[in-house]
Amino acid sequence: MSLPDLSALAVPGAKLAVRATPRAKREAIEAGDPLRIWVTAPADQGRANEAVRKLLAKAMGVAPTRLTLLRGQTARDKLFQLD
Repeated sequence: MSLPDLSALAVPGAKLAVRATPRAKREAIEAGDPLRIWVTAPADQGRANEAVRKLLAKAMGVAPTRLTLLRGQTARDKLFQLD
């Protein structure tokens, strides 16, 4: 799995719009607006949200704890903020 280099987006206070797809066959990120992220985790008890947060943090080169989910806990369209 190769992730795009999203380190340019790692600006404190940046808000990132994400379109998540849970239960995908593979984990991937497609750059754009919004970012498209596929994760293998199911959308059950926040597992997909956590997988999206970890994958996004890895692509940005930051710790997952620095990303906060502001909006979209139960929706495919999400908004993350980098603290």
